[in-house]
Parts: sequence; C-alpha cells; structure tokens
Amino acid sequence: MNLFEIPLPALLSQLLLGLVNGAFYAILSLGLAVIFGLLNVINFAHGALFMLGAVLAWMGLEYLELNYWTMLLLSPLAVALIGILIEKMMLRWIYKLDHLYGLLLTLGITLVVEGLLRSAYGVSGLPYPTPEVLSGTTDVGFMMLPNYRAWVVVASLGICFATWYLIEKTRLGAYLRAGTENATMVESFGINVPLMITLTYGFGVALAAFAGVLAAPVIQISPLMGQNLIIVVFAVVVIGGMGSILGAVATGLALGVIEGLAKVVYPEASSTVVFAIMVIVLLVRPAGLFGKEK
Repeated sequence: MNLFEIPLPALLSQLLLGLVNGAFYAILSLGLAVIFGLLNVINFAHGALFMLGAVLAWMGLEYLELNYWTMLLLSPLAVALIGILIEKMMLRWIYKLDHLYGLLLTLGITLVVEGLLRSAYGVSGLPYPTPEVLSGTTDVGFMMLPNYRAWVVVASLGICFATWYLIEKTRLGAYLRAGTENATMVESFGINVPLMITLTYGFGVALAAFAGVLAAPVIQISPLMGQNLIIVVFAVVVIGGMGSILGAVATGLALGVIEGLAKVVYPEASSTVVFAIMVIVLLVRPAGLFGKEK
C-alpha cells in the first residue's frame, strides 16, 4: 500500500500504537545499555528478568492480593535483589574475561529461569487485569486511545529521563562512569567501587522488571514472553550504540514508530524492518548512531 493512500486517522492511530511498543523497547534497551555501558557485560538474561517482573506481579495479585500499583514497586525491587545475587555470585568473576563468557553465562541463567517457570505454570499464558483507574479509552480525535497504553508511554518516558539524568548529570553517575574507567583511582577516594557495580546491575535488571509489570496487562504473561522482545531490544541497543543511554531511548522510541508504520504500509516487513535498519547502520556506522567510534 502506498503511504499517501492511507487514511490519516488510520496512519496516526498506528503510529501512536507503535509509540507504545517503542516505549517498551526504550525502557528495556535502557537497562541493557546501563549494564553494558557501566559493567561491560552483555546481559542476555534481560528478557528472562523482564518476564520475571511480570510473573511476580501476577503472583502478588493471585496469592497475596497485592494490586498493580504495589507490585509496580515491589516486583522491580525483588528482581533487583535477584540481580544483586547474580552479580555477586556469578558475574563478578568474569568481568575481565571475553564478552562471550558473560553472554553464555546470562544465556544459561535465562534457560534456567524460563525452564523453572515453564514447569510451574506452562506456556499457555496468565491473564493480568488492567488497573481499574486506567481502564477505558480516551477520544483523541483520530482514535479511541486506551488509557493504559497512554500510561505505559508516560511512565516509560519518565523512568528513561530519570535514569539518563541520574547517570549523566549527577555526582553519583560521575562516580559510576569513573569507576568503570579507572576503579583504582576512584577507590583511592574512599568509594566502594564493587558495591557500586553490584547496585548498578541490580538497577539495570530492575528496569527490565518494571517494564515487565507495565507489560503484564498488555501482553499475556508467559514464561516465554521475554524471548520475542529481547532479540529486538538487542538490535535497538546495537543501532543506538552499545552502552549509550540516549541512543537506547531515542532508538527504541523511533524503531517502535517505524515498526508501527511498516505494519500499515507493508505488513510482511514489519517483523524484519528493525533488523534491516540494524544491518544498514552497522555498515555505515559500526559503533551505532550514538556510539563512540574507537
């Protein structure tokens, strides 16, 4: 279909829905960028921890009757604690090794987490209700926008901005960046660099869990729900530039919109357009759009 033949309301509505997907891409790729940029670890377990955040939200509602808003706080905290254990017990032993070791280790963690939850709950999916205060739709002129999807965009952008500000504009962020560049010098000022690194990994996976709770009412919860997203999210991080906070957020939002547009213009290409863009970007600029050339 020609782009100019598409009715404007249909085009705008599809672009807005693409922005919702882009919000998920942005917050997930942000967590990956934080972990790689500050710890130099390719965290393939990110998708599993995204899924774990959603499953914990469902378990909180099902077994403890804890509502969505409570689990939006507790689930990322719980996954952050799990991430801290993973970093202290496993990851810190491979920081000086080749990236392949981190990739294989986190892939193994992914298979264990997914296997345990698949054995416990199967793969058919677990429904999670939309919070009552965010149910319904709002007329925005060209479409009826689901209130919950609007909340996803607002919450994701808020968290992304807060994370960028923390890392790029605060003294703590400066310590984190300096600690990854020259840990010995930073430790000479009395700063506990290993603790900062541990907390950074915990924070990165907490972002994934936060995205998982946001996704729970939109995507049916399943032990395999992270598999479909994580490959796209890795492509987003590569396009934006490995370790670039701004690149992760901007690229995630932009690719969500482009993917939404592709579903209208040429639906058959919507599942591959992100990877086609990745190939082109890597050919022209191997470090990514926002990455630093070495």
